Amino acid sequence: MPLFVFDLDGTLIDSRRDLADAANALLEERGGAPLPVDTIARMVGEGAALLVRRALTAAALDPESPGALPRFLELYDDRLLTHTQLYDGIREAIETLAADAPLAVLTNKPSRATLAILDGLGVAGFFKWILGGDGPWPRKPSPAPLQELMHRAGTALTQTVMVGDSAIDLATARAARTRVCMVRYGFGFTLSEHDLGPDDMLVDRPSDLVPLLRSIRV
Repeated sequence: MPLFVFDLDGTLIDSRRDLADAANALLEERGGAPLPVDTIARMVGEGAALLVRRALTAAALDPESPGALPRFLELYDDRLLTHTQLYDGIREAIETLAADAPLAVLTNKPSRATLAILDGLGVAGFFKWILGGDGPWPRKPSPAPLQELMHRAGTALTQTVMVGDSAIDLATARAARTRVCMVRYGFGFTLSEHDLGPDDMLVDRPSDLVPLLRSIRV
């Protein structure tokens, strides 16, 4: 049976505005100027600590500012679902795919925020496993959490698909030697055709996920 493992930010949800608002609130508290939403969105994908350091640096502030990370997490917790929403067609796609195979979420976002968002959007129940970036495994692009999910599902490398929008997700799949499906609609997508191999999958919209992922059964 296949295993479909989804990234969260930029793959299942559009969380750019809430992440940017939390980061900008932190910058303004520390005397910095706010950054454009798209600038902060490009910093997402490798965990909150790195996002905070990148934002502070871009605002010409001390990237090691004491207490910056926990304060960002507080600010973000206050606005997890203010603007964040599922991409159009994602709910239908994962509901259909969940009838075929186990689904999982693998994200570098903290687990509590991840669960709160998925619960709040009414889709947590579609996923058999949800692994955040603060668990016992290293964060992506380490293959360890993806390998843990494969172990739990008892699935083969060739039937495991990492679905994501960023170079981090691609690197994770490469390191674990699984298949990969990149979503071009995500805000973390910066890849070119030269980054992808002949067996890598690419979709432009969530509705494309179902026929493409179902094809790996063959």
